[in-house]
Amino acid sequence: MATSIRLEPETERRLNFLATSTGRTKAYYLREIIDHGLTDLEDYYLAAEVLERVRKNTEVVHSVADVRQDLGLDD
Repeated sequence: MATSIRLEPETERRLNFLATSTGRTKAYYLREIIDHGLTDLEDYYLAAEVLERVRKNTEVVHSVADVRQDLGLDD
C-alpha cells in the first residue's frame, strides 16, 4: 500500500544522510521506523488500558508473594 507523508526538512536531511551513508533506501528506514514505532505504540496503549482497569479495580492483580508460592519459588 502506497502512503505519502511530509517530513520536516531536518528529518528529511537526517533520513537522506542515513540512507546515503549505509547504502540502504529511505523506504527501508521508514519501514523500520514504522514497524518498531508501531510495536512501541501498541505496547504503550495496551499497557495503559490495563493500568486503567487496575485503577478501576476491574483487572485481576496477583501479589508477588502469591505468584512465588504458586510457582513453588519459596521452597
